[in-house]
Amino acid sequence: MKNIAIVGSTGSIGQSALSVVDAHPDRLRVVALAAGENSGRFVDQVAATGAEVIAMASEPALAEALGELRRRGASPVVRAASGRDGLTAVATHPEADLVLFASAGTAALDAVLAAIEAGKTIALANKEVLVMAGALVMKAARERGVAVLPVDSEHNAIHQCLHGRDTSDVRRLILTASGGPFRGRPDLAGVTPADALRHPTWRMGPKVTIDSATLMNKGLEVIEARWLFDVRREQIAVVVHPQSVVHSMVEFVDGSIIAQLGITDMRLPIQYAFSYPERWVSPLPPLDLTRHSRLDFEPPDTARFPCLDLAFRALEGDPGLPIVLNAANEVAVAAFLDQLIPFSAIGELIRRAMDHYETDGVRPVESLADVRTIDEWARTYTGHETRKVQSNV
Repeated sequence: MKNIAIVGSTGSIGQSALSVVDAHPDRLRVVALAAGENSGRFVDQVAATGAEVIAMASEPALAEALGELRRRGASPVVRAASGRDGLTAVATHPEADLVLFASAGTAALDAVLAAIEAGKTIALANKEVLVMAGALVMKAARERGVAVLPVDSEHNAIHQCLHGRDTSDVRRLILTASGGPFRGRPDLAGVTPADALRHPTWRMGPKVTIDSATLMNKGLEVIEARWLFDVRREQIAVVVHPQSVVHSMVEFVDGSIIAQLGITDMRLPIQYAFSYPERWVSPLPPLDLTRHSRLDFEPPDTARFPCLDLAFRALEGDPGLPIVLNAANEVAVAAFLDQLIPFSAIGELIRRAMDHYETDGVRPVESLADVRTIDEWARTYTGHETRKVQSNV
């Protein structure tokens, strides 16, 4: 029996993870759960799993959840906490063997490092953790001998393609991108949040869906790949593959390319991370290749979608640039979802923050405190620039 803790249980990845647990009740047990503000869904999950340690983003949400659990007569919770302390309590539950980080955003960074220090296996679906602090996180994991297993379908595919091979045999990691909802659309003026949230192949949360529409999602994955697989920037490539059947590929030094194919369902990479190094029978339908008469690949259009190039620039530049990129993107995406700025302003705001950081704000990145300082600076600066854009709309 493998004991699982899930950070971000009420989101799309967290719900898929619980489906995987339900499919393997003789192999997987949930011991701890953390969520944001959706107390109704969270109560259902806690009651169904019997999680012993729980956490929510705010104290009011947690109090509401605990009250409802008492009214239902659910099994008593051993420990409940809110905020960062709650995330850390879930991530370091003594009985947890593996911690899945399924939440978006930067709040889980401290909890990831705490889980590593506690010797937990990490299943990572949170892009921002490695984008902000990849060097710190992977260094801590190496020192503790902790495995960091990627859950993103692209990095999970690369992990499967490598299957223990040394990266000295790798020429390129080739990340595939669906192209998002605006692939082939020449005019992006007037794009609304509702338009951008209509992803053609994946069902995800709003933030990551907007990132897919701008190609920033792929840019963040480029930075993740550098740290997960310890490769150089020039060893990472991106191709647009609209069918989303090939989840990513590895090209080796002899010219061979190994690809991982599968249906578009996040339960597959989640199960792989939960079962690794074993493979378990999946309840999901297999990929029917006869239904896919063609598989297309094309270069990304970075002229219309500049966020991907900005991510490569961040990877090549000062160590603080990925932190700025990530923070500026979160602020800009939130403003777009609130219909305060146009779609095209997302990339422009990120570029401004990176430019200003390089000219006036470069700082050392040697500790978690340094990461937090740069992150706070970038959010403040981008918020200020966002208000300028609003006044001109």
